[in-house]
Amino acid sequence: MDLLQITMAIVFWAFFGLLFYSYIVFSVLIWLLAKWFGRQNGQPQISSNPPSISLLIAAYNEEAVIEKRIQNALAMDYPPDKLEIVVASDGSSDATSDIVRNYAGRGVKLLDFSDRRGKAAVLNSAIGELNGAIVLLSDANTLIDPCAAQKLVRWFQDPKVGMVCGRLVLTDSHTGKNTDGLYWQYETFLKQCEGRLGALLGANGAIYAIRKELYSPIPNDTIIDDFVIPLLAKLRTDRAIVYECEAVAREETAPDLRSEFRRRSRIGAGGFQSIGVLWNLLHPRHGWVAFTYLSHKILRWLGPFFMIGMLISSVILMDMPLYRWLLLGQIGFYGISIAGHFVPTRIKPLRLVRLITLFTGMNLALLVGFWRWMRGSQKAAWSRTARFAEAAGVNGTMR
Repeated sequence: MDLLQITMAIVFWAFFGLLFYSYIVFSVLIWLLAKWFGRQNGQPQISSNPPSISLLIAAYNEEAVIEKRIQNALAMDYPPDKLEIVVASDGSSDATSDIVRNYAGRGVKLLDFSDRRGKAAVLNSAIGELNGAIVLLSDANTLIDPCAAQKLVRWFQDPKVGMVCGRLVLTDSHTGKNTDGLYWQYETFLKQCEGRLGALLGANGAIYAIRKELYSPIPNDTIIDDFVIPLLAKLRTDRAIVYECEAVAREETAPDLRSEFRRRSRIGAGGFQSIGVLWNLLHPRHGWVAFTYLSHKILRWLGPFFMIGMLISSVILMDMPLYRWLLLGQIGFYGISIAGHFVPTRIKPLRLVRLITLFTGMNLALLVGFWRWMRGSQKAAWSRTARFAEAAGVNGTMR
C-alpha cells in the first residue's frame, strides 16, 4: 500500500468507527453508565402546595388546532389559582388571535405580537410577561395529559433541578394511535439513560418546564430553541435537567416524507448553529454532559460527512478486494434505503428496510441542514408542516 492508500484506509475505518460508536457503542455505554452511576431513587411525591406555573404556547397561524389546544390546557389537573395559560401569537394572519380572545373570560391570556419575528424572539418577549414561578412550554399542535404538569413540577421541590423535560408520544394523524417507531423508542431510551445520569441534552419542545428565573434570552435567530434554552441555563447555573417519562404529551407525526424531511433538515441546521452557542459544554468540567454532547449530538451531526468519507475512500481503494466489497455493500445499503420508500409500514418483517431508509434520510436531512446553515438560508421563523386537519381543508400547524 502506498501513502494515499494507507491514508484512505485510515479515513475509512476512522469514519466507520465514529459512526458505529455514535449509534451503537454509545447506546450501550450510556445504559451501563446510567446503571452504575445514575440516579437510583424514583420520582418525588406530588406536592400538596405546588408552585405557580405559566403555560406558554407560541403560535403562528394555528386556527386549525388552537381551540382544541386551549381546551386541553384548561382541562389540566392543576390548581386553577396557580395556573396561567398564555398564547403568544407571532404575527398570525389567520383567526388564531380571535379564537384565543374568545377564551379571555376563562383566564386565557393573549400576547398578540403584530410582526412575525420567529419563535425565539417571541419567547424572549413573552417570558417577562408571565407570572408563574415555573414556565411550562408547549406547542400549539400538542395535547398534554391532564396530570402532566403535576408530574413535571414535583421535581422543582429540589432546588438543584432547573428544568424538567416530559415524554413526547407520536400519534398517527388519521387514527390517533401511537406510532412510536423503533428509532423514536431508541431515542427515548437514550433520554431516559441520560436523565438518570444527569446528562440530558435539551428538551422536547412539546413539553418541558423551566424555572422562570433561569431563563436567559436566546439569539433571535435561534432555530431549535428547545435545545438551546435548557442547555444555556445549564451552562449558567449548572442546575439539573430531569427527564420525566410520566409527563406525557402527544403530537401528530408529519403526514408525508417531504414534511418530515423538511422538519429534520431544519433541526439539522439548528444543531450546527447551536454549536457556536454551546461549544463550552464540551469542556471536561461539565462531566457527563460533555460526554453525551459529544457522543449523542456532535458526532451524530457529523454522521453525513463520515458516510461520504467512507464512500469516497472505498472508491479510491476499490482495486483492493476488501474495499471493493465494502463499496458494493454501501451501494447496496443505499439501494435498500431507496426501496424503503415503497415498502408498506404495516408489514413487520420489512420494518428493518424502513429503518435503513430512516437512517439514510435522517443523515441526508442533516447534510441539507448543514448547507442551509452555511448559506444562512434556514430562518428561525416557523415553516409550515401540514397535518391531517389541513388535508381536510383547514390550515395546518407550525413547527
